[in-house]
Amino acid sequence: MIQFLFKRLVQSFVTLAFLATATFFLLRLAPGGPFDGDKVWPPEIQANIEAKYGLNRPIYTQFFSWVDDLAHGDLRESFHYIGTPVTEIISDATTPSLILGFSALLIAVIFGLLLGVLSAWKRGTFWDFSSMFIAIAGITLPSYLVATLLVLLFSTYLGWLPPALWEDKASMILPIITLALRPLAIIARMTRTTLLEILHSDYIRTAYSKGLNDSTVLFKHALKNALIPVITLLGPITASLITGSYVVETIFQIPGLGQYFITSVINRDYPLVMGMTLMFGGILIVCNLLVDLAYSWIDPRMRIEAEK
Repeated sequence: MIQFLFKRLVQSFVTLAFLATATFFLLRLAPGGPFDGDKVWPPEIQANIEAKYGLNRPIYTQFFSWVDDLAHGDLRESFHYIGTPVTEIISDATTPSLILGFSALLIAVIFGLLLGVLSAWKRGTFWDFSSMFIAIAGITLPSYLVATLLVLLFSTYLGWLPPALWEDKASMILPIITLALRPLAIIARMTRTTLLEILHSDYIRTAYSKGLNDSTVLFKHALKNALIPVITLLGPITASLITGSYVVETIFQIPGLGQYFITSVINRDYPLVMGMTLMFGGILIVCNLLVDLAYSWIDPRMRIEAEK
C-alpha cells in the first residue's frame, strides 16, 4: 500500500506540473492580454505596465520566473485585484466553497443512497416511482431553475429563509440544497441500477437459499458491492461541488472559488488563473486518490492489485 501511495503521489505531481505548464503557455499564447480593454493606453504606459509585471520578457523566461516564485510559495499578486496576493484571495474564497461543497456532498451521498436503496428494494411500487421521479427531476432541472424555485417558495412566499448572501446558517440552506440536488439524483440512479443488477447475481440467490431475509441480504451482502460504482463517482463529484459551483455562488452571492475563477479568466488575470488552476487540480487529484483508497477498503481484491 505504501508503494501504491508513493506511485500515485508521483503521478499526481507530474499531472499537476503538466496542467500548470499547459495552462501557463496557453494563457500567454491566446490573443489579448490582461491589460487589453475598451480603454486604449498610450504606448509608453502600456510598455511600463508590461515591464512592471514582466510581460515584455520571452515566454520561457516568464515561465521559469513563475516556477521560481512558486517554489518559494509565492503565487504573486492579482492583476485585477491590485495589491492583493493570490494566496490571500484563494484563502478567503476557499472556506465558503468548502462549507458549501462538503455540505452538499454529505446530503447528496446520504439521501442519494437512501433513495437508490429504497427504489431497488421496493421496485415497481410507489416508493420506486417517487424516488426515480426525484432523481430524474434532479438531473434534468438546471441549477439556476432549482435555485429560483426554492427562493420563490421558501423566501418570497413562505418567508422562512433568506434569499441570498452567506451570513448565517439559515442563509446556507438554500444554496446547499440547490447544489446537492443534481449529485443526489446521480447517486440515487446509480445505486438503484447497480443494486438491481447485483440482486440477480448467483451469490445473492445462494444467500436467499440459506434462509436469509430481505434486509440481511440487501444490507449485508448486496449493498457493499453496489457501493463500488458509486464511489467511482465521488471523486469527480466532490471536486465539482467544491470548485464548480459558479452558478449557485452567483445566484446566492457567495464569495467562493467559482466566482473568482470565472472572473479571473474573463479578466485574463494570469496569477489568479494559475493559482486557481493549481487549487482545482490539487483538489481533483486528492479526491481521486481518496477514491482509490476507498476501493481498497471495500474490495480486498483491489488492495492486492495495488500492492503488486
